[in-house]
Amino acid sequence: MVELDGSVGEGGGQIVRSALTLALMTGQPFKLVNIRSGRSRPGLQPQHVTCVKAAAEVGRARFKGGEVGSTTLYFEPHQVQAGQYRWDIRTAGAVSLVLQTIYLPLLLRTTQPSEVVITGGTHVPNAPCVHFLQLTWSAYLLRMGLKVAVELVRPGFYPRGGGQIRVLLEPAPAVLPLQLLDCPHLDTATVWSACAGLPRSVAERQAQRLKERLHAESLKTVVQVEQWQALSPGTMAAVVFRQTPVPTLFFALGERGKPAEAVADEAAEEALAFLHSQAPVDPHSADQLLLPLAFSQQSSAFRTSTITRHLVTNAHVVRTFLPISINLQGEEGTSGIVHIGSVL
Repeated sequence: MVELDGSVGEGGGQIVRSALTLALMTGQPFKLVNIRSGRSRPGLQPQHVTCVKAAAEVGRARFKGGEVGSTTLYFEPHQVQAGQYRWDIRTAGAVSLVLQTIYLPLLLRTTQPSEVVITGGTHVPNAPCVHFLQLTWSAYLLRMGLKVAVELVRPGFYPRGGGQIRVLLEPAPAVLPLQLLDCPHLDTATVWSACAGLPRSVAERQAQRLKERLHAESLKTVVQVEQWQALSPGTMAAVVFRQTPVPTLFFALGERGKPAEAVADEAAEEALAFLHSQAPVDPHSADQLLLPLAFSQQSSAFRTSTITRHLVTNAHVVRTFLPISINLQGEEGTSGIVHIGSVL
């Protein structure tokens, strides 16, 4: 049995999700202790519980400790099966993180297509929004020969959630490697601003501020402003670079008392930091690429704009399950190159 300490590194829900994925992929049971022990609310929260239950359903697994507040989890996987799955987090917990827990086994350990419907938060803090999944994450997967189609049925913001995605997953015979060390010159960006349950002028203010920030960096812009329907009011301000190896989206979310301009500034700061790094892979994609590339039969290498604590932690979890070489060339918080060898 693989044993892991949930307080290591980033110390959050990522360790839970990656362990679940790797258990389903390798067939190895695990024991995870000290789950989110350093957080203000330690242990599993509703979205983590949904991840555990989703992984157990997909992998016909047995588990112990998969309830809210649990700081220890035992998980024993069996056969991964394709099918039609529906999960409701029942809070604004991130639907994207549930999907990222179970997508790889459904792609690589089954022979039939699967359909997944997940209800919860589609645009919530500390998680990829659904538009990131559609534009950036799924595009990277396609470069690796993995087909995942993500449909936004309806958006869901904090605190009520209620958003929904429908995902189609096609089984794949193998994972293609990536070699992404250089970034083309970026001179154009898409400004994408949206709001739900708020006046359109809020989204327009976000878009205007983003335009000003990007024009100051000599970037040409294309502007897209939208209004959505959702159970809770919310806003999103985003920047998309489409000249990168895949369309790369950076976003920020509104919250009560946060001016539209501050939302735009948050998205702009992250996008411009990536621009100035001249790296092809954004920091959010970097740690998400580790899991699929760990199962490629060939070595991969990519340069990321920032080596994050999430990336370092995910590399540790992957090495715990697999006899694989993962080398991070660079210091945490700086740009660097990630080398991923094939399984020994």
